[in-house]
Amino acid sequence: MELLEGRLEIDDIDAFVATLGEIGTRHGVTVQAFDSRYVADRRHIARAVEFADRAIERGENVARDRAVEILLYAAGRRQIDRALEMGVGEGEHRAVVLVDGAHDGNESAALEELTALDAVVGEDSTLETQAPETLCDFFDITDAERAATDAPLSALVHERVALLEVEK
Repeated sequence: MELLEGRLEIDDIDAFVATLGEIGTRHGVTVQAFDSRYVADRRHIARAVEFADRAIERGENVARDRAVEILLYAAGRRQIDRALEMGVGEGEHRAVVLVDGAHDGNESAALEELTALDAVVGEDSTLETQAPETLCDFFDITDAERAATDAPLSALVHERVALLEVEK
């Protein structure tokens, strides 16, 4: 699993998503873009990939597409429409783009191709400064829940990803 962090400027979301799919197909990898405001940390995405792959292996996946199944787990939601809120849209966004070969893809070649896209306007760390209020709101983490534990917010987000597996 590789993550490309940076800023994206997207004029046409449908064309951008199609391009990600084409890059993925060409290199035998899954490519999924996330709005970085909703990504707690690198482990958040890694767990989503792990749970999505397990669901696919068991035939319990909701989505036909691996990238969408990963998005569902990352968002902690079973409804695709609600999970799409975690994706990128038109305009400029801080983003995290996942490139994952599922153990047999060419991630580095896909990353090179992604960084060359016109939509990539800057590479910088997007996972270091997350707004706690945004994460709490998106993942329905209450003040009471945060007060009841000394765990970091990222651990509570990871719990939401894991709970999706349990709630099926």
